[in-house]
Amino acid sequence: MHHNNQPSLPFPAHYRCHVILKNTKANSVESKENEKGMMVEVLNPHNKIVLSREYRSEGSFSFTSHEPGEHTICMHTKDFKSSGRTLKIDIELQIGEHAINYTAVAKKEKLSEMQTKLKQLNEKAVEIIKELDYQRYREEMFRDSTETISRRILMWSVVQTFILVMIGVWQMQNFRQFIESKKLV
Repeated sequence: MHHNNQPSLPFPAHYRCHVILKNTKANSVESKENEKGMMVEVLNPHNKIVLSREYRSEGSFSFTSHEPGEHTICMHTKDFKSSGRTLKIDIELQIGEHAINYTAVAKKEKLSEMQTKLKQLNEKAVEIIKELDYQRYREEMFRDSTETISRRILMWSVVQTFILVMIGVWQMQNFRQFIESKKLV
């Protein structure tokens, strides 16, 4: 589902990878700065790759989403020297209006304070509309699955009723044959 043909906002993320050393009494942390080897993959709700790239052990990445829903961020190391050691990854992901630096936008586009506030409010309104569209989409999916389950329950009830009626008819025929064979009637 696409949101109102509005341009999608980037999702910036800052991360840092540490190796946890267990050879000391208190688990100390060793920084792995400027080493290549952190693989970052982002998948959209349909499990299609949005971003797949190798980064340093500390830095930032950004991706733009065109799909509503839950995205998966997978980070793993390609550094074979750290195999067998425990890695700690700190990540800070900014989404929505929090991802935009309005001071920088105002300077770049030479906007007044009022224009900047108006732009910020407009972006918030766009985010609210996107969230409403997403909630509408989720409600539609939930309603479809509920209707499917209700149809299946109804069909199961009809099948059970049919089976019970058929068993009742069969029992009555067998009982009639039994009575006639014993010549009780």
